[in-house]
Formats: sequence, C-alpha cells, structure tokens
Amino acid sequence: MSGVEPAPRVTDPSIRGEEPEHERVGDARITGGEEDLDRSLRPRHLAEFVNQEQVTGQLEIFIEAARRREEALDHVLLAGPPGLGKTSLAHVVAAELKAPIVSTAGPALERKADIAAFLTALEPGSVFFIDEIHRLNRAIEETLYPAMEERRLPVVLGQGAGARTVTLELPPFTLIGATTRTGLLTTPLRDRFGVCHRLEHYAPEDLAQVIRRSGGIMGVEVKPEGEGAIAERSRGTPRVSNRLLKRVRDFAEVRGEGVVTGSVAAEALEMLEVDRAGLDRHDRLLLSAIASKFSGGPVGLSTLAAATDEEEDTIEDVYEPYLLQQGLIKRTPRGRVVTDRGFEHLGLPVPERSAASLF
Repeated sequence: MSGVEPAPRVTDPSIRGEEPEHERVGDARITGGEEDLDRSLRPRHLAEFVNQEQVTGQLEIFIEAARRREEALDHVLLAGPPGLGKTSLAHVVAAELKAPIVSTAGPALERKADIAAFLTALEPGSVFFIDEIHRLNRAIEETLYPAMEERRLPVVLGQGAGARTVTLELPPFTLIGATTRTGLLTTPLRDRFGVCHRLEHYAPEDLAQVIRRSGGIMGVEVKPEGEGAIAERSRGTPRVSNRLLKRVRDFAEVRGEGVVTGSVAAEALEMLEVDRAGLDRHDRLLLSAIASKFSGGPVGLSTLAAATDEEEDTIEDVYEPYLLQQGLIKRTPRGRVVTDRGFEHLGLPVPERSAASLF
C-alpha cells in the first residue's frame, strides 16, 4: 500500500457553534429539500435525545471526564435496530466534544488505502464515525486494530522482497461504530471498544416528544391527539415517526387547515394504509398470505416468497422482524406460523390447530 492520499473530510458545522444557512433549527423556512430537513430534525445535544436516558447519561459522564483530562473519548460502539438514532447520537457526541466528525460507511471502505486515507487526515480529537461497521472486510478490520489501540498505522511500501513497513503516528481520535448486527462483529474488533451501548425501541410517549420537536422545526402545529396517533403507529422508531409526520403534514395542508389534529392524523394514516399496530399494506399482505393461503402455516420461506412475489431476503430482513416483535408470527423448524394474535389482528377467527403445527 503506497501513495496514501488524505480523504476529504466530512465535518459537521454545528460542532463549532455554527449552523448552515439552510439548517436553522426552529425556522420553518428550511430549504434544500428532504435531505436537509431530515438533518435538521436530528437532536443536536444529549439533552435533546429522547428515551435513551441510560445511554445518554453514561455518555455525558464519559464525555465530561475526557474533556477534563483533555483526552480523546474512548472508542464507542452503538448497536440497535435501524432508525433509532445511532448516526444522530454519533454527531451529538462530536458536538458535545466540540470535535470535528468524519463519517463513512463499512461497505465504502474496500481497500487498506481507503481506511488509511481517512485515518491520516484526522485532526487531533476528531470523531471518526463508521456506519454499518459489521460490513468491514477482514483486511480493513485488522488495519483498525493498531489504530484503535496504539494510534499507529502500519503502511507497507513496495512489493515483494523489497517491501518495507513504515509506521505512521496517528493523532488522538475517537472511533464510533454503528451496527444493526452486533453478532456479525468479530470478537477482536468488538473488544476494542471501551464504551458499548445498545439503543432500544421508543415508547409511544417518547415518540410523541420526538414528533412535538420535529413539528416545531417543520413549522407545523401538532395537537397532542395527533402526536399520539402518529406515535402509536411508528413501530417504536423515531425515523418512522418523522417520516409519517411529514406525510401527515402534507395531508393536513392539502385536505385540512394545516393543523395535525387527532382526526386529521387518523385520516391521513388510513390513507397511507398504516394501521394502529404500525403495519402497512405489505406487512398485512404477508400476514394474510400465511393466514389465508396456508391456513396459518407452517409455510417455508421459499414458498412464501413465491406466493407473495417477494424476494426471500426482503421478507426475512424487512417484513418479518417487526411481525415477530409484535408476536403476530413466529418461526418454527417447519416454517412460518401466524399466531393467535396475528389472526385477531386480521379480524379472522383463530383456527383449531394441532400442537405439532405450532412448533
């Protein structure tokens, strides 16, 4: 590996007390499209981060301790399902540290030169954020080991018998890794993180706070009944809450008076085909296929994919996790089975089934 060039740094202007012109929090006149709006909805400080009190409480102590010692914060691993705020929390940590943040994703780091370019470009005290860190290949992962432990980066110059290794000294930095699949992380990498946290799903009352804050940023009035209607259909996930709020806002502006009341939210969510359990039309089609076409199961994944015209990976990774969390289906050695609760949700009578079909 030779000719390492520094990668362009992606920094967050808010860490130096600045706000980009298109991202003024609290200003409804946000320009720049949906992407800028999504960024503006993210919390900026630990105090604004809702629900994860145990995580933010510990991070507050660790950050303050690092600040008092004038050291870099220990490396942080954030795990949990998608949409719970891992990326947002990484930016919040950088903001609390008043440090620049450099962001990338595991799949984007294909060669050792890629990770070396990022590491050698870091400023002292920087936060280096890697999303989906479980998708790093083994060679890149092993390059991180000395960087995380000793702040050193071995670089091989030349090839064959004439190759030699030069060790580059790295500035103090904090690596924050985010993952939705903790089990795919190797033990050596996982053990090098000094701070490990798992984010949990949000309660409806916490999501209502998220919706209230987002509504203020978007410049839309959301009544408490509207907050509750959106929150209970948000699958315990702030990302879903914000997505639904944006669509309900559109409905309120076109079909209502611009205010998200309980009735407006319910009507909008019915139009979006999102029911009270947070299931959308595709979730219900999958659930209904097992219940109706296969008498509640068990049915194999490949058969179910063919019956619903969906890819097996899509069913397994996109639709099934939430149905399993809600206890509407379960996986058995013989295939997928709709639970009694699943039949009740569809408004279908619960069939009499043999014990063997349930296991």
